[in-house]
Parts: sequence; C-alpha cells; structure tokens
Amino acid sequence: MPGLKHERLCLPPVAGVDEAGRGPLAGPVVAAAIVLPAKGVPRGIDDSKQLPAGERARLCARLRACAVVGVGIVEPAEIDTLNIHWATMKAMTLAVEQLAQALGCAPGHVLVDGNRLPRWDFAATAIVGGDAISRSIAAASIVAKHVRDTIMIEAALAHPQYAWERNKGYGSAAHLKALREHGPTPLHRRSFAPVAQLGLFRDERSAAESFAQHAIG
Repeated sequence: MPGLKHERLCLPPVAGVDEAGRGPLAGPVVAAAIVLPAKGVPRGIDDSKQLPAGERARLCARLRACAVVGVGIVEPAEIDTLNIHWATMKAMTLAVEQLAQALGCAPGHVLVDGNRLPRWDFAATAIVGGDAISRSIAAASIVAKHVRDTIMIEAALAHPQYAWERNKGYGSAAHLKALREHGPTPLHRRSFAPVAQLGLFRDERSAAESFAQHAIG
C-alpha cells in the first residue's frame, strides 16, 4: 500500500498530484492535487486503478471531507490545441493553483506521478509509479479518476450510443463501432488517431460521392 516515505522528506504542506484521462478518445483530462490531514486519513487509499468504482467513490467523498483538494480540468478542444501532454500539464497546474487558493498558501512541495513536471514555480518531484508508493499521489489519483468517470457517465446520457458509462471514453470496440456509425461528438478529441482517421475517411468518401454524382449528372 502507498506510504508516506516521500512526504516525510519534503517541506510541508506536501501535495500529491495525479491525472486521469490521458488515453481516451473522448472527454477531458482531469488532474487532482491533495494535501492529506495529519490525522483522520481514510483507510484503503491505493492506486485508483487497483480499486473498484464503488470504493473510489466512497474514498473520494471521504477525502474531499477531510483533506484539502484542488481539481483541474482541460476540455477536448483545448487538448486538440495543446496536445495531450501539455493539456495534462495544464490540468495539473490548475489543480495545484486551486489547491493553493484553498490552503491560503503555496504547497511546500508537490509530488507528481510520472516522469515530467509542469512548468511552474512550485518545488516539486516527479515520481514514476508514484500512485503505487506515495499516499498523497494515490489519494489524488482516486479523486481525479472519480471526477472524470462522473463527467463521462453524465455525458453518456446525452450521447448514449457511445457507451461512455462503461468505457469512459476509451477506445473500446463498442465505442469505435459507434464512432464509425455516428461520427464524432463535441467531446471527441479530433487530434487522436482513431477520430482523426475517421474524419479523413469521411471527407474522402464525401468527395468521391460528390464526384460520382457530378459525373452521372
């Protein structure tokens, strides 16, 4: 289970940061930043990928009640403009800025899951696999994942054919089939290959059909 070894080496308050949603074809990328309390941290905090959805929801509610939390969200259109790497960096920056507002001061140190840091002025350390070894990062991963999943479940009500309530925007077989049949929505990331290739295919098919109709006429 994730511990506090890295947190104890840093100047407090120590924030953990993680993101959810780098890989999906649709929906935002979401980052969370969290400072855990000295006492009263809920049990069972782990890498969000190791927890079932119901447990993530329970822990997210407990964490938001006892800890200081910031959330950053970057929408698909901006992901297409920035690319997913820089969109993720922006989401992390927004999350830490919101956290600092809630704290009333900058965090003493930020622990970030991964091997890259945003371009910011906060003292920070990137930790590969941090969500498995740092309790603060694991807690952030739970909040980020639950927030993003909730967004996609709500979005599925308006776009039921894509089954986002099950695949959360990732490229499952059902999602790809619906994408081919119905085309992209405003929540789709047009810079991602399966969506971009579909757009090119449709443009080529439309041009070919137009040419054929003109030739017949």
